[in-house]
Amino acid sequence: MTDPQREILLSVKHMDVCFGKRRNRFKAVNNVSFDIYRGETFGLVGESGSGKTTIGRAIARINPTTAGEVIFKGQRINGKISRQLDRAVTRQIQMIFQDPMASLNERAKVDYIVSEGLYSGERIPEAERKAKVEKALAEVGLLPEFATRFPHEFSGGQRQRIGVARALIMQPEFIIADEPISALDVSIRAQVLNLLSDLQRERALTYLFISHDLSVMRFICDRIAVIHKGVLVELAETEKLFAHPLHPYTRALLSAIPLPDPAREKNKKLLVYDPSQHHYETDQPAWVEIEPDHMVWANQQEADEYRRILNA
Repeated sequence: MTDPQREILLSVKHMDVCFGKRRNRFKAVNNVSFDIYRGETFGLVGESGSGKTTIGRAIARINPTTAGEVIFKGQRINGKISRQLDRAVTRQIQMIFQDPMASLNERAKVDYIVSEGLYSGERIPEAERKAKVEKALAEVGLLPEFATRFPHEFSGGQRQRIGVARALIMQPEFIIADEPISALDVSIRAQVLNLLSDLQRERALTYLFISHDLSVMRFICDRIAVIHKGVLVELAETEKLFAHPLHPYTRALLSAIPLPDPAREKNKKLLVYDPSQHHYETDQPAWVEIEPDHMVWANQQEADEYRRILNA
């Protein structure tokens, strides 16, 4: 359900993404739809291989979509678009990648890595370019002299900050953060998360935050969508999802979150999701609003049961 009080920055409508040739075609994303409001952090969570990164890369025009629409600020940005719009989208939508080592050019210095995106637009004076690099590095807590070094000279946390600076220098409105902390130590994770939160407040940024870690998502996200094998199965405000998870896959994910109390952790029951429990042969599933702003992938029988659970 769309909130008329809030401005929609990006809409994904019935997106499909397929890989492979016709005979061996694999549908990685299946009929996915959601809206992201300006200024929020929208979470996309699921296990490895669920299609969450593929969705992020499709929004950023790295992976082509095979069906559906991606609407950004009222304009369709997937498929064939004008060169002018493509250039604008490249500036306004940036992506922070999962592996800070693999996403940085080992043969280039930080100065070039951070400012690489600026070369795709109008030519700017060298002094202005260097000033932009220094400002971007300062915003992520790195010293100006780091610009003359290579990526291998930095720690994992510092490399991820370089990746954030590379995104910020383009002055984006929307950032796709693809598991930006999964390769980092716990203490460094907190630093990067706090950095992302601070930058959001200072620049009024909107995030799509992709992760498999629900405990991290609870800290940073306003709303969370749960994806399983390319299909969205549940979407709700963060605390509502944690308080009243409805889809069995969501409940299984939540049961896997470690508890800080050793006694409770030892005695808790892990839930295993079994897709065969659904009976969709005659009663087909659909994207259903069970309560305001709480969507679930369910057939009519399941939707009635979910409403009964909430009312009870």
